[in-house]
Amino acid sequence: MAPGKILKYLAIAAAVMTLIFLAKQFDIQTVFQNALAWVDGLGAWGPIAFMVIYNLATVLFLPGSLLTLGGGVLFGVVKGSAYVFVAALIGATLAFLIGRYVARGWVASKILGNQNFRVIDEAIAKEGLKIVFLTRLSPIFPFNLLNYALGLTQVSLKDYVLGSLGMLPGTIMYVYIGSLAGNLAQLGSSTVDPATAKIQWMIRIVGFIATVAVTVYVTKVAKKALNESVGDTSAPATHS
Repeated sequence: MAPGKILKYLAIAAAVMTLIFLAKQFDIQTVFQNALAWVDGLGAWGPIAFMVIYNLATVLFLPGSLLTLGGGVLFGVVKGSAYVFVAALIGATLAFLIGRYVARGWVASKILGNQNFRVIDEAIAKEGLKIVFLTRLSPIFPFNLLNYALGLTQVSLKDYVLGSLGMLPGTIMYVYIGSLAGNLAQLGSSTVDPATAKIQWMIRIVGFIATVAVTVYVTKVAKKALNESVGDTSAPATHS
C-alpha cells in the first residue's frame, strides 16, 4: 500500500478514536438537553439549528434518540416528525457518502479476491432498495453504524435515499413519545406511562418483524447470487 494511503487511513482512525474519546468525556444526554433548550429559545431559527445539530450527531456517531424525542417536545408530532426525518436523512446521506468515498476503495480491494463477498456485495447492489428499507424499519441495526456500513456496499445512492423512507414509522412514533413528555426536563426520566409503554411495544414488534424479514431476504438474495456465480464458473467453455 502506498505511503499516502497509509497516512490517510491512520488519520481517519485517529479522528474516529478522538471522537469516541471526546464523546466518553461528556454526558451526551446533558449536552443534548442543553442544546435542545438553546434551540427552543431561537424562535424561527429553531428548526434549522435543530436539524444542523441532528446532522452533526449522525455524522459523529452520537446517539440521536434523545434529539428525536426532543423534536416532539419542541415542535409537536407533525412538524417534529418532518424536521427529524429530514435531518436524519441528510445526516445519514452524508455519513453514507463519507463511508463510500473514504473507505469504499479500501474495502473493494480487500474483497476483490473473495468470490463470496464480491457476489454478496453485488447482490445487495441489485436489491438495495428493499434491503435498505427493511433495515431502516428494524431497530436491531444501529442507525449510525448502518449509514457508514451501507456506504461500503455497492447500493446506489438513489436506492439508499428511497430505502431510508423506512425510517418514517419509527421516527413518527418516537417523536410522538417525545410530545407526550411535555417538556425537555422529562426526556431523561426513566418513568414510562402506559400510553408510552404501548407505543414502545409496537415499535419493538414492528422492528422484530422487519429484522426477521431482512435476515431472510438478504440470505435468499445472497444464496441465489452465489448459486448463479457458481453456475457461471462451473459452466464448460464452448468453442465454435
